Amino acid sequence: MMRRIAVLDAPTNLGLRPPTSTSVPGCGKAPGALRDHELLARLGARDAGCLTAPRYDPGDWRPGDGVCHAREISGYSTALADRIGAIIDRGEFPLVLGGDCSVLLGSALAMHRLGEAVGGRIGLVFVDGHSDFRHPGNASYVGAAAGEDLALVTGRGQADLAAIEGRRPYFRDIDVVVLGIRAQDEYRLDLQAAGIITRPVPALRAEGAARSAQWAHEQLADCAGYWVHIDVDVLDPAVMPAVDAPDPGGIAFAELEILLAGLVDTPHCLGVELTVFDPDYDPDGAYAAEIVNTVVAGLAPVVAPDAVAPRLLPPQPQSTDSGSSTFGRSVHGPPASRRSVPGSSDSGSSVSGSSVSGTASGPSGYGTRASGPADAPGRAEEPVS
Repeated sequence: MMRRIAVLDAPTNLGLRPPTSTSVPGCGKAPGALRDHELLARLGARDAGCLTAPRYDPGDWRPGDGVCHAREISGYSTALADRIGAIIDRGEFPLVLGGDCSVLLGSALAMHRLGEAVGGRIGLVFVDGHSDFRHPGNASYVGAAAGEDLALVTGRGQADLAAIEGRRPYFRDIDVVVLGIRAQDEYRLDLQAAGIITRPVPALRAEGAARSAQWAHEQLADCAGYWVHIDVDVLDPAVMPAVDAPDPGGIAFAELEILLAGLVDTPHCLGVELTVFDPDYDPDGAYAAEIVNTVVAGLAPVVAPDAVAPRLLPPQPQSTDSGSSTFGRSVHGPPASRRSVPGSSDSGSSVSGSSVSGTASGPSGYGTRASGPADAPGRAEEPVS
């Protein structure tokens, strides 16, 4: 039976630095710009509303103060997690329209809650032009959460963002797959050292978008399900310049469509978020139209008549290997594998396994298994200085 998509607007810009001293980032306008191109009607989606973001005001933030807007982002993330959880409880497929990449914190919190409720852990497919892996361990200071989101959701950074509700990390390093970063990403070696596997653009292109999606499935085979994060700056600025940190060497719209379709064409994909499109750089709406076309085509497997309802995999047997994670995925040598602060490899089958449906007491009655307990320079992603 067809899976129903529910579209939720998350128009936050709190994770970015001001583009100028007298303006605010424009990506908070993205959900409205995409809706103007009939996104919901074309997806046959339910309108899950809009979670209004707090006021954007860096105030007297200075380097060394931690992440700018941290209190606001933390509260917003908790509310966003509630909304995503409610969508999943209805058996629907959430499509979250950001907003900047700090929306990942809310999605991550929702996924961690879900994993805990049903006794499993959820993975992350991180499709982004930048690793967003800046944190206090590899940078002189932090400030813009949109350049630090992957670091934060893997437990690196201040507790009010990285450990909301005492949950740290939201995603384990071994449960993250990064696709589409540039070959010379500033933090690529940090990802590799952490054991976060990546497929940068050259490798993604060499293997093809469809096979790369299949490869991502394989890497998360030990997870009960996974969430997909897409930052449209994964696209090359020649075709998508309307982002806060355009960086040459990205992929094409056709490749993103194929990649998205491959990632969602499984009942173990629990939802998708779309971030960083900035309508201020798209005065005639042409780029918004391209994004909508790509998303509609890419999500076609979700709404296909023969689509399988969301399903979470049962727990894997625990390993006795001293280097293994709590839920049995052994950690041996690290597999191969930005945003800025306000002002300043690879191999590729789909996840398979029996489902446990309707037996858990957690959200949606899904059967799953408990989780244990960034950056290229750009218009709006640099540390605040």
